[in-house]
Amino acid sequence: MRRSGILFLTLALGVSILAVRAQAQSVRTRHVREAVSSGEAQPVGRLASGQIMNLNLVLPLSDPTGLKSFLSDVYDPSSSLFHKFLTPTEFTAKFGPSQAQYDAVVQFAVSNGFTVTGGSRDAMDVQVRGPVSAVESAFHVHMATYQHPAESREFYAPDNEPTTDLPFELWHISGLDNYSIPHRLLESRSDYAAAHGMDVKDVVSHATTGSGPSASFLGSDMRAAYYGTGSLTGAGQNLGLFEFEGTDLADLTTYYKNVKQTNNVPVSVISTDGTSTSCVYTRAGGDCDDTEQTLDMTQALGMAPGLSSLVMYVGSTDTAIIGAMTTHSPLPTTIGCSWGWTPADPSTLDPYFEKMAAQGQNFFAASGDSSTWSKRNEAWPADDDYVVSVGGTDLITASAAGPWKSETAWADSGGGISPDKIAVPSWQKLSGVINSSNKGSTTYRNGPDVSANANFTFYTCADQKACQANEYGGTSFAAPMWAAYIALVNQQLASQGKGTIGFINPTIYAQNVTSVYDTDFHDISSGKSGSYSAVTGYDLVTGWGSPNAGLLAALAP
Repeated sequence: MRRSGILFLTLALGVSILAVRAQAQSVRTRHVREAVSSGEAQPVGRLASGQIMNLNLVLPLSDPTGLKSFLSDVYDPSSSLFHKFLTPTEFTAKFGPSQAQYDAVVQFAVSNGFTVTGGSRDAMDVQVRGPVSAVESAFHVHMATYQHPAESREFYAPDNEPTTDLPFELWHISGLDNYSIPHRLLESRSDYAAAHGMDVKDVVSHATTGSGPSASFLGSDMRAAYYGTGSLTGAGQNLGLFEFEGTDLADLTTYYKNVKQTNNVPVSVISTDGTSTSCVYTRAGGDCDDTEQTLDMTQALGMAPGLSSLVMYVGSTDTAIIGAMTTHSPLPTTIGCSWGWTPADPSTLDPYFEKMAAQGQNFFAASGDSSTWSKRNEAWPADDDYVVSVGGTDLITASAAGPWKSETAWADSGGGISPDKIAVPSWQKLSGVINSSNKGSTTYRNGPDVSANANFTFYTCADQKACQANEYGGTSFAAPMWAAYIALVNQQLASQGKGTIGFINPTIYAQNVTSVYDTDFHDISSGKSGSYSAVTGYDLVTGWGSPNAGLLAALAP
């Protein structure tokens, strides 16, 4: 009798466990594209069951509420935790997934026919590779193909939200669709002219005072204009660049050879998920264009020529790239991103952006080159509230390699009110930030935060071809400039025995509503872009403006 009772209990427990396992868990973020759910994108067919897909399974934070509380304290000058940033290991211990959860996801992937190709507990991801049949079975989705409603191509995407048989929810599954192909926030002068019905010679360019060929600006000219002749070079600091494609470092060598300068910073290119780090242009139409990637480097290195390292983090999914940027040793404490894309869910990278803020890192994102933000014309991630959004200006210097002279808003500078309806952050709620003059929102995130030169005034080298002067512009030039400028700030803080400045928005907004504004920033108060005009103080074209002489002293007194 006793033995049969034990047997019954064992069977009951087994049935109970199976019931729990069979209870599919949802994934916390959204994956079905709006164009799919609304019927705007017409279905074409199904993905072949044997087609191989590369996915990134992102685990959730263990204590998101506690993390927000920590961030509130770590950026509060009156708190005992002020600027006491965490290391990646400390962050994982306090807020990251448990080892048991991580092991469970690995086992789940393997048991469902995937090969684990990368990821780590600290990066909160498990990178996997497997056929469409495994994807559909493991995540209970149908992988369909659709006609893109705005582009002449087909895309693939799930037609329902994924679920898993894990005992807990995943945060996100990257790689389930290719609806939005990441694009460089870079614009050519000829394309601008065509888009605006102009002759290219009529596009205004103030390339008259640069020290490069045809008076074009070099990265070193931006240093002279925005920093000056001081001794800070970014020594001891590590800068990262967020890239969806690799590069050919021979083009960087060509740039320095042509402008008769020398680069002394070690540059490396790493793949975060197996994506090729090579980018070679071999024929008309090209295999790969590294114009963006090379100019990102020249702008960062020009501003901070003494960096300890510059690392390009290359990947195919945003979570893989940014996961590596939050865990790599040495940790990049200042980061530039000159790419835009539209995620299925704009909260996808929130845990990583919050992690960066907790670790004292700064993520600078170009605000875009198509003027006012909208659903059809956005430059995410620049409207995320834990990102420093960088707009564009038109700069004139006093002389070649000389100081700042004047600056107006760049006509295509991206900015406006968050099309993703991201709530207005606390630092934009401060009295004096949003007003009737700048026409900002008191409900949603406004952008950009800061700005720098983006006009068609630069010297660029790329694609193993002849270099060009005064052809390219865009906020993609401004974002790495700002990332490198903050490397100078962090160097000065380090010389005082202090840690990094960390996420700068809480600091600069609080400072700029005071009388020190004009010494910290060049207030861009003329020019317009789309629906907004540059005005005195903060505006939705240039943010607070470009760095003035007093900003470095204000951030690293």
